[in-house]
Amino acid sequence: MDQKAIYPQNFEERVVWHSIIWTFPFYLIGALYIVAPAMGWLMILYLAKKLWLQNEATPEEERIRIPFGVWVWVIGMLMMLVALWMGHMDWQLGTAKTIKSSIGWAKGWALMAVFPLIGCLKIRPEIIYRATSKVCLHALMIFPFLVVAYLVGLPQELYISPLKIVGGPGPEFFRVSLFSVTPEGGVRWFLFAPWAPALGFVACIYLLFSLQESTKWMWIGVIGSLLMILMCKSRLAIVVTVLLPIFLFGASNLLKPWIMFQGATVSLFAGFWADRIIEFFQELQAGFRAARADSSRVREALGRIAVDRWQSEAPVWGHGIVERGPHLVEYMPIGSHHSWYGLLFVKGAIGLGALAIPLAYSFFELLVKCQANKTARVGLGVITILFFYTFGENLEILAYLFWPGLIIVGIAHCQPLPKIKAIVTQQNPARELNSHT
Repeated sequence: MDQKAIYPQNFEERVVWHSIIWTFPFYLIGALYIVAPAMGWLMILYLAKKLWLQNEATPEEERIRIPFGVWVWVIGMLMMLVALWMGHMDWQLGTAKTIKSSIGWAKGWALMAVFPLIGCLKIRPEIIYRATSKVCLHALMIFPFLVVAYLVGLPQELYISPLKIVGGPGPEFFRVSLFSVTPEGGVRWFLFAPWAPALGFVACIYLLFSLQESTKWMWIGVIGSLLMILMCKSRLAIVVTVLLPIFLFGASNLLKPWIMFQGATVSLFAGFWADRIIEFFQELQAGFRAARADSSRVREALGRIAVDRWQSEAPVWGHGIVERGPHLVEYMPIGSHHSWYGLLFVKGAIGLGALAIPLAYSFFELLVKCQANKTARVGLGVITILFFYTFGENLEILAYLFWPGLIIVGIAHCQPLPKIKAIVTQQNPARELNSHT
């Protein structure tokens, strides 16, 4: 695309563009956690206005359509709200807590539907790619100063923004820090994220976006994203960085005959070497856990407590609210660091289904679309990253960071379904030639 064309051209693009490129200034004043929900709900009002004014005289290129895939996310996140209300009713938590939790839903799970809806507006994906590449450039510029701050012994935490008065999951969402020192004595940087692995989460999405860019910005985005992944020292981010390109390459070429033959060949040899392959992955998993043994121990204990209490106390609607764990897990919230365990504990089986069904639907629809559509391939990548991170983070409280990916998912769902026959013909032109001879 022409470099001059990658600038906002309408209201929705300007809002999204500035909300992304001002990431660091928003972080410095503690407004990052506030900006995403406020902007998201503002844009929903704008979308509602556009739909209300839309009629038969509206030009085809300006019409807004909300595809079924986006409605699946809307229904799923509304079921999250229903599960929240039912959990509060079952445990008689009172009106005040119900209202507070509903506001939390509007700033958390609701964003998983709000931003795909925003993707139905006239927003070019290239705007998001370029804006996130600029954030990567800002990270490259800031990182040397953060290293110097650690070397000269500056304090880890500078201040907590007074904007924390609006409320949130914790003070870390309004904290401005230079770095953090782990219990083992290592140092980790997390820039604008509340903790280090969250930065790795966002960096994985930014890396995916940067690979869609032109040469100059692609390298800036790739280097900036990889630097963020390395500086946060997130094990899961490194795994995603390695596996995601391989998966997307195979997933977007499923109908190519050579991919099928290679898949069959790999399966054949994998069968012969199954024992060694299993042993290799077991050793890899053990090494992954040993890299931060204390963290792995706490995560596993939190998961066991969440599942046990979900099964025995609230299997359908959950407990309604988050509870602190015992000393064994360092008093961390039960089910934290894991979206599925957290959903089971707080919102029960209904809440788990409310996330699993939209994720699965988006995965399979975008898997079909990505055979012929580049944006759908990026959307599939975002969904895959979200799935990986359901096992390491709570998506709800980090939606305010990875929302650009959710907009891309919405844009991807708006792409038309390809005709499989046309894809096969395009990938095998000799077949089409033979059909006319």
